[in-house]
Amino acid sequence: MFDTFKNRLQIIGKLTTITALRISAGRSSEPIGSDLPVIKDALGNPLIPGSSFKGAMRSRLESFLRGIVGSDRKLVANPANEDEWSITSQEMKQLKETFDNDEALTAEIIKHTDLISHLFGSPWIASKFQVRDLTVVTNTWFGQYQERDGVAIDRDTETAADGKLYDFQVVPGGTQFEFQAVVENAEPWELGLLMIGLHQFETEQIPLGGGRSRGLGVVKLEIDKMDWIDVDKDPEKLLTYLQELVSNHTTDTISSYADGKQFKDIWTHDLITYLRENIAKQSTTVQPNT
Repeated sequence: MFDTFKNRLQIIGKLTTITALRISAGRSSEPIGSDLPVIKDALGNPLIPGSSFKGAMRSRLESFLRGIVGSDRKLVANPANEDEWSITSQEMKQLKETFDNDEALTAEIIKHTDLISHLFGSPWIASKFQVRDLTVVTNTWFGQYQERDGVAIDRDTETAADGKLYDFQVVPGGTQFEFQAVVENAEPWELGLLMIGLHQFETEQIPLGGGRSRGLGVVKLEIDKMDWIDVDKDPEKLLTYLQELVSNHTTDTISSYADGKQFKDIWTHDLITYLRENIAKQSTTVQPNT
């Protein structure tokens, strides 16, 4: 109800598997074939769910923020444990009882939402960051999966446990996937958070999938372009942008877009400033020991 289009950042690039990649579709019930096949699209080609990419980035950014602002759930929540959410179900119920005006309630929810959920979403707030499922680049894919063997180890004898031999599929290293993501109506500090997360993938510091202790899942993101449009408080610019969207067959020729890469350092600086302000607020609320 209160959403207003302000800005949009479209990110396009390629994700390359440096080592073999295993994102499992779960244990197979087929009588022949791999015990643990990888996720595939309708044509049998490998697929990386956008949720896998987002989840890995979110986890890394949460670990960074905990190192900066501590374990305060109001700043860095734990999505896996409701008691450590920035707003629990009980607290949400209390907010709804306190604020009967939708606009006031929304403002209060945003005020109490942890930093990561502002960008990635939560059970009570929509995500501003969307990642499409990553489809394979056809000229880097030759239709062949690798099969690897695995075995469960008996901790007492330190030998292979009886009946625990299995095999699993992996996507070979050197396979490329199309990467497309969009973030809308993000604050500058939220875009800075995103820039740090993307940089982690650009420098091969966030692995994907299973078998990471075996060296699987090392990937490298290469961003081809970032298309940025900011129309906040400028209706004429929004009108021009909408007209270009309808008139052009491709977004490549939209002149309203600016190169988002030129703002990366600015957005990152905005994030650092925002975090320092939060640290200062946090320190003033800590009562000295008496």
